[in-house]
Amino acid sequence: MKTLRNIIAVISIPAILVSAWTLASVFLRFTASANTQYMPFWIGVLCYCLFQVIMYKPMRAYVFGHELTHAIAGILSGAKIKKFKVRKNSGSVVLNKDNIWITLSPYFIPLYSFLVVSVYLLVGYFAPLEKFYSLFLFFLGWTISFHIALTIYIVRIGQSDLRVYGNFFSFAFIIAVNVIVFNILLAAAFPNEINLGSVISQTFQNIVSVYERLFDFVNF
Repeated sequence: MKTLRNIIAVISIPAILVSAWTLASVFLRFTASANTQYMPFWIGVLCYCLFQVIMYKPMRAYVFGHELTHAIAGILSGAKIKKFKVRKNSGSVVLNKDNIWITLSPYFIPLYSFLVVSVYLLVGYFAPLEKFYSLFLFFLGWTISFHIALTIYIVRIGQSDLRVYGNFFSFAFIIAVNVIVFNILLAAAFPNEINLGSVISQTFQNIVSVYERLFDFVNF
């Protein structure tokens, strides 16, 4: 099974790279042409980076979100929580079942970012969202930066979760799903600038084109 997963990961590498490149290209084009309306997003990103560098890594908040994501993924998969424990630099969740979504979900689900989006949409039922758009962008930028920075940090120091399905396959899977998740988040944050349907269509076309070229090369 491990060999099969690694083969799938290798075959998927071109699609993953193309998907990431397409997302980055779309976002960079948007960034280059964006006006000051979207500045709070970048301020949020920068503020978190400075916070972590100058002050400290908020590991307890990250660990809580990490383990809670395991738990939520488990509940959605029909699992029952037997134990939930969070310490300053470590935590654990014991469930009565496991699968790839439960094991790897904290690495591609920025829980706090989705919480920010959920609160923002909930506020929209009671007040005009335009009043809170700048605040929404700031906290979205903050939480995305938080997720990326601390996920990279804990992966670098080593995580047993990644060994369950093999490091190589896990990294490929995590990167692939992160691309999908960030497509959704950016489309939610900048609906007038980034169209999710268009990005998906463009990504699919680019992936097909790359595999066609690879196929032609192999059969040259």
